[in-house]
Amino acid sequence: MIDPHSETHAPRAPTRAEALRYWFRLGCLSFGGPAGQIALMHRELVDEKRWISERRFLHALNYCMVLPGPEAQQLATYIGWLMHRTWGGVVAGALFVLPSLVVLIALSWLYMAYGNVPAVAGVLYGVKPAVVAIVLHAAWRMGSRTLRHPALWAIAAIALVAIAALAVPFPAIVFAAGLAGYVGGRVAPAAFATGSVHAADGGPHAASVIDDDTPTPAHARFRWRRLVTVLLAFFALWGSVLGALAAAAGRDSPLVQMGWFFTKAALLTFGGAYAVLPYVYQGAVDTFGWVTPVQMIDGLALGETTPGPLIMVVAFVGFVGGWAKQLFGPALLPFAGIAAAGVVTFFTFLPSFMFILAGGPLIETTHGQLKFTAPLKGITAAVVGVIVNLAGFFAWHVFWPVGWSAGKPLAGLDPIALAIAAAAALALFRYKAGVIPVILAAGAAGLVVALAR
Repeated sequence: MIDPHSETHAPRAPTRAEALRYWFRLGCLSFGGPAGQIALMHRELVDEKRWISERRFLHALNYCMVLPGPEAQQLATYIGWLMHRTWGGVVAGALFVLPSLVVLIALSWLYMAYGNVPAVAGVLYGVKPAVVAIVLHAAWRMGSRTLRHPALWAIAAIALVAIAALAVPFPAIVFAAGLAGYVGGRVAPAAFATGSVHAADGGPHAASVIDDDTPTPAHARFRWRRLVTVLLAFFALWGSVLGALAAAAGRDSPLVQMGWFFTKAALLTFGGAYAVLPYVYQGAVDTFGWVTPVQMIDGLALGETTPGPLIMVVAFVGFVGGWAKQLFGPALLPFAGIAAAGVVTFFTFLPSFMFILAGGPLIETTHGQLKFTAPLKGITAAVVGVIVNLAGFFAWHVFWPVGWSAGKPLAGLDPIALAIAAAAALALFRYKAGVIPVILAAGAAGLVVALAR
């Protein structure tokens, strides 16, 4: 009789019900950003449950790291698809997002309905300076991993100047950085050479359901006909939903604008959510007026405290935009917000499912480690500069809430906000504190300040 707990024998493959329960639990507990989410999946799926081996897990992760979009959600989709076909991928990816969507809708409603209550305003007052430190920390983490050659530093600096001083659109920066990486990879390959994002050590390991030598299942084998079918299905789904919104609400409806805008945003999220936030800001604040600059900062603060991928902050943008535009009239503001949040979430994550279900079989044709391309290296370097600009934008609105006068930069400075940001930066950079404790401590400090006033 085979001992199911023996490391020499693979455990029993999970049923659909078991997988459903796990993916729902993961969606409810996926705090800590992509690094924490991936670490949680690795511990549970590789070490504890042994549903997939280390090498197969990292192979899937390397592919997801190359794609635009939230890599942790895409990794869950990939593993779910590998185990239980299309049903498994859709369930795993959707449940990674839905709990966060529900929480953010509730928080967005509280924010719009009660955001001016002194206690709530006080908490947000403390959280916003912490967000400045968090964004700077994100830029530092990405830069320390990416900017390892003067050419990459140059790309990051040019991207910073382009978006901050010249107001170059983010898609143009991405294209130019990719082109620079392509050329740089040919002219100076040592500067742009990269290996796999992650690599398995190749040593002995416990047997898994999907092991190193497990044959690729039939549904995961690459076939051109299947690829074309999947792509056509996704384009049909995208077009039919966008067309239905246009037919029901009009081509100029905010819902149609959101659907088209966040489809483009989903295709530009190289480097994580922080990278695309400047593009979201340009559209949501400057172009369409769905949210104000202050609301954008508040939304990021709320997004940092909820489970799921940080890009879920777009649900807050959708909710506030639907509410502000009064899509269904002044009597149905919450319903307008819910509808807009749902539309934004659908169009933001639909491309991620397409990348996995269409590209997964091609990736499964080889189990060797993937490599970053030189264009992607250039894009990632540019993203560092873009994130630094985002931190500067947030700092200006948080530290000088009423603006500043030329020649008198200290006149409108908020010293308390600056002190909270400095304390948050110290906790993040020096003491390696987690984002959630920093947010909670900053919110508590803001509440104390509000009560003292």
